[in-house]
Amino acid sequence: MLRRFVEDENGATAVEYGLILAVLSLVIITGFGTASSALQNLLGDDNSRLANALKTD
Repeated sequence: MLRRFVEDENGATAVEYGLILAVLSLVIITGFGTASSALQNLLGDDNSRLANALKTD
């Protein structure tokens, strides 16, 4: 019975899929955060330049 338990790989496959899913989730979340920051910087710069260009003294 112990030998059969050690040789059974069904649980190991589920754990491997779980680890792959966890790593992919972290990569996706990090990517969205980075892209969001880059877009905010890009649009913030354009907005301030536009405001300065339209400002009349």
